Amino acid sequence: MTIRSLLSILADGQFHSGQELGSELKVSRSAIWKQMRKLEDFGIEVYSVKGRGYRVPGGLDLLDETLFRDGLDASVAAQLGEQRFELSIPSTNLLAMQQLQQRGGHGRLYVAEQQTAGRGRRGRNWVSPFARNLYFSLVWRFPQGAASLEGLSLAVGLGLARGLRRLGLEGAELKWPNDLLWQGRKLAGILLEMSGEASGDCQVVTGVGLNIAMPDELAAEIGQPWVDLRQICGSAPPRTGVLTALVNELVPVMVAFSREGFEPFRDEWHRLDACRDQRVSLNFGINAVEGVCRGVTESGALMVETAAGVESFHGGEVSLRRLS
Repeated sequence: MTIRSLLSILADGQFHSGQELGSELKVSRSAIWKQMRKLEDFGIEVYSVKGRGYRVPGGLDLLDETLFRDGLDASVAAQLGEQRFELSIPSTNLLAMQQLQQRGGHGRLYVAEQQTAGRGRRGRNWVSPFARNLYFSLVWRFPQGAASLEGLSLAVGLGLARGLRRLGLEGAELKWPNDLLWQGRKLAGILLEMSGEASGDCQVVTGVGLNIAMPDELAAEIGQPWVDLRQICGSAPPRTGVLTALVNELVPVMVAFSREGFEPFRDEWHRLDACRDQRVSLNFGINAVEGVCRGVTESGALMVETAAGVESFHGGEVSLRRLS
């Protein structure tokens, strides 16, 4: 018996007796009881009622590997390598980087139901409850080297916005350099980590976290305005369908960026720019610059009009904030 097989039964949100579960999974009732304790370690709420059995209130929307692969565009499936679906790991980016060092990994996709040490940009914690949101990392090789990758996080953001449009969701905005917003609130974040040469072969792990059905009780752990697809759509769309739509758009973006860089994406990015022509503040640790956002350059650098004229700023440890 595996935890995954137990979860697949409990996912319907109905009561299942220990005898029924033991019979279906071919284990003893005491083995079922022990596995239930492990589910609590995942943060999964399990109701136990004498005479009725076990139940996960509201059920679980588990990711379906077969459904995901069946939903991939043929051209996208041809570009992808190994696809690993994990239950609970520290972070998909960490797993991807470890595998990259050991085995290489162009086109490999790593997906998790839960991250216990998910990270956002600048080392921030990324709240990652079990089977509620999306957490995945895609490994991609860029032969032109790290110097050619400026603007990649912006292109990835466009890929995510395109994926949401596949699902019929219009209105997502992009905030330089790596956030997807909805009406000013954060819907998704992007974390890029690189390995390789400045001018030679380089591999990038692109980590994505997207809010689908964030538990209300975790809201206090999120240090900024946020939103999830459940709030936007009225109900949470199936997570596997969201993942499939995002990957179907993200992979072609990676292919195009590898060939042409950011410039072909620039006009589309400007149409979704949440800060265009708005007063903004850029923070560099203890220093800050204020001005009016004027979009991005052909390479993806942020343009801000200050008293000294239009200046360009690159990514790294720069934080952008829109001023009211």
